[in-house]
Amino acid sequence: MKIFALILFALMYVLMIAKPKFRPFYALSVAVIFLISGILPPDNLLSTINWNVLLMIAGTMIIVYYFIDSHMPNLLADILLGKSKNVMWVTILMSLFAGVISAFIDNVATVLMVAPVGMAICKKLKMSPVGMILSIAVSSNLQGAATLVGDTTSIMLGDYANMNFMNFFWMNGRPGIFFAVELGALATVPVMLFLFRNDKAPVSSTERTAVSNYVPTVMLLLMVAALITASFIPDAPQMINGIICCSLAIATILIDFIHEKKAHNAITAVKNLDFETLGLLTGLFIVIGGLTNVGIIDDFASLIVKFGGNNIFLLYTIVVWGSVLISAFVDNIPYVATMLPVLTAVTAALGMEPYLLYFGLLSGATLGGNITPIGASANIAAVGMLRKEGYQVSFTEFMRIGLPYTFVAVMTGYLYFWLIWA
Repeated sequence: MKIFALILFALMYVLMIAKPKFRPFYALSVAVIFLISGILPPDNLLSTINWNVLLMIAGTMIIVYYFIDSHMPNLLADILLGKSKNVMWVTILMSLFAGVISAFIDNVATVLMVAPVGMAICKKLKMSPVGMILSIAVSSNLQGAATLVGDTTSIMLGDYANMNFMNFFWMNGRPGIFFAVELGALATVPVMLFLFRNDKAPVSSTERTAVSNYVPTVMLLLMVAALITASFIPDAPQMINGIICCSLAIATILIDFIHEKKAHNAITAVKNLDFETLGLLTGLFIVIGGLTNVGIIDDFASLIVKFGGNNIFLLYTIVVWGSVLISAFVDNIPYVATMLPVLTAVTAALGMEPYLLYFGLLSGATLGGNITPIGASANIAAVGMLRKEGYQVSFTEFMRIGLPYTFVAVMTGYLYFWLIWA
């Protein structure tokens, strides 16, 4: 059963690379085969799908539709253009801006909020938005591990290791993971300077777009505040983020309907949901759930520990870079959930604190998703947004940006953790 599952998984990836236009179809098809064959028991279907992420994406997409329709992204684009010397610096500032936001709210929500601003800028400049939007996505993923509330894997580690919000900044008398992530973010600036070195066209903007409706902007700000607040609520429902985003989306629709007395805006907003992205994510959740169910994720975790042996540096190195490689192809949530107890047992047997390996795991697993366009939900959302604008992003094109970002950021964190926590 494991071999059959691996063959199907590999075939899915080959097809996604060869014919990216049909990615949702491949993922959903393999998901159906997994269910029919019993690789994932049908009884586990509902619990395997991450409804929280799907609801959060759907709710945010609706609010973002109204946000774009209000022309607020155009106004933000005018302001940003006025503060930038050329296209290259617009891309860098947009990426760093996305990273800062992503340290406090989910990466997907960040992409769905910031990318429309980038898209508006590119339309004004009559240039391809691919480089800017992909940079926004990978920067969002990069900063997700900076705080307790920035990513699901951070929340998982905080809960498992009994870490609070401040422990990500300072813990046991030493600087925490936040500084590793921020150093990694700064290290990506030279990468962006190189990648976008030819984008030297001057930019300027003296005009200011008029905003027609401030309600969507208020709703987005409320969403950010609510998502941060929810992260501090003990024993909050698993779908709290999705509930928040969908509730605010419904409120946005109702306020618009009461104000405009028209139903077509709501219908258009629902029609503009990116069902291909939602379908691709659903299929991937099922496929990864099947791989987890038959023990393939456990096998990978055991291999990492086996090769590390009793050599702490070697074990740490394998955990970090093995996590990068694995997370480039599978969802990092089940992988991190599997590895945390494994690393706890290993460090207990070696008589050492587990935090070095915990932080290495979180860093590698969070950033590894930046290598491929389907390695992280934020990447899928960004690629889906570009596809709706008529731009198909290949694996090669994505990796041209994602790979150097990942290597530089992971290497920075890798050295930081060893020097501070070893």
